[in-house]
Amino acid sequence: MNNTRWRLPAVVLLGGCLISLIGFGVRSPFGLYLGPMTSALGWDRETYALAMAIQNLLWGVGLPVAGALADRYGSVAVIAGGAFIYTLGILGMSMAESAWMLHLTGGLLVGIGVAFTSFQLAIAAMVRVVGPAKRSLVMGAGTAAGSLGQVLYSPLAQSMIVDYGWSASLMMLAMSALVIAPLALLLPNDPQVHNEQPLHASLREALAEAFRHRGYLLLTAGFFVCGFHVAFITVHLPAYVTDLGLGRHVGAWCISLIGLFNIAGSFLSGWYGQHASKKFGLSVIYLLRALVLLALLLVTKTEYTMYVFAGAIGMLWLATIPLTTGIVAQIFGVRYMATLFGVVFLSHQIGSFTGVWMGGWIHDRTGSYDLMWQAGIVLGLVAAVIHLPINEKPLVRQEIT
Repeated sequence: MNNTRWRLPAVVLLGGCLISLIGFGVRSPFGLYLGPMTSALGWDRETYALAMAIQNLLWGVGLPVAGALADRYGSVAVIAGGAFIYTLGILGMSMAESAWMLHLTGGLLVGIGVAFTSFQLAIAAMVRVVGPAKRSLVMGAGTAAGSLGQVLYSPLAQSMIVDYGWSASLMMLAMSALVIAPLALLLPNDPQVHNEQPLHASLREALAEAFRHRGYLLLTAGFFVCGFHVAFITVHLPAYVTDLGLGRHVGAWCISLIGLFNIAGSFLSGWYGQHASKKFGLSVIYLLRALVLLALLLVTKTEYTMYVFAGAIGMLWLATIPLTTGIVAQIFGVRYMATLFGVVFLSHQIGSFTGVWMGGWIHDRTGSYDLMWQAGIVLGLVAAVIHLPINEKPLVRQEIT
């Protein structure tokens, strides 16, 4: 173990936050490419939206697999390998000339790459080096780092699209994603948790216990709504802004502002999760999301009202992550946290697939996104109710000998 002693908690936290920043930052501006790529290649919005929907679905399907591998063999090889797949997918996306090529590269490969470099895996590694009292705050820090990536990459990507074109811009993003591979070496590679008593003899037992837990199932169902909201807005908000007659730069700054305000929202959520009921916090977040979406439908859309909307939704953007991961860790412990949260996240990504694809499908048939905003309001209210019955108390088990 001497060769791993240099991985002090501060080093691990720095590495995890940088992985989160780059991994989430690289994929956050994909919505900015909807307009340029569809215009240049003669596609409709549903074609591009389907690629992003496939990407989100593969992210969801791949994360439990990546989590299981990380829980068994450690995070380093999983995340480093994912960085190469991520890079290959974005490079292929930059050269796509047909819909099937876009779906294969920007959809399938990027989705797998995002799953295997996910900030959820980085967070699962980070919480292994801190005690239970600091886990919510660390989860908030990792999530906030991803948001900082969104703040930095969105205006940068828009600038590169203007200066160099969408294809060259994607190549530059691909090279950025490759930096994740060496950063993975900063993470602990030992999947064991040495400051926590063993809870299960196998991953199968941990999964069986989780699926018998009513609160885990409710958490999984509610997280579908988070994915629906976040993915739809990420991909379609820039196009929605241009449909309103506003400049493309407004959409880029909206995505950046969402990330900026989410830094505060994620830290506040992590801090709140250390002091109060996580399930109640989630209910409030989903209720507030529904109200923010309703306000967007009712107000006059100007450049400044869109910036206000971006700031408001940004405060609630990934604030669900520290509380959702916190509930999983609080109930079941962190030994198999990457896998257990990966299953919950699959529901999130099914919601993402639905939101992204449905947004393109509805727009191509109605010429408007209004039905999608209305669906987001209804789902937000449903999610606010779903989280209230969750029993978030830690399970008590006999120690394995």
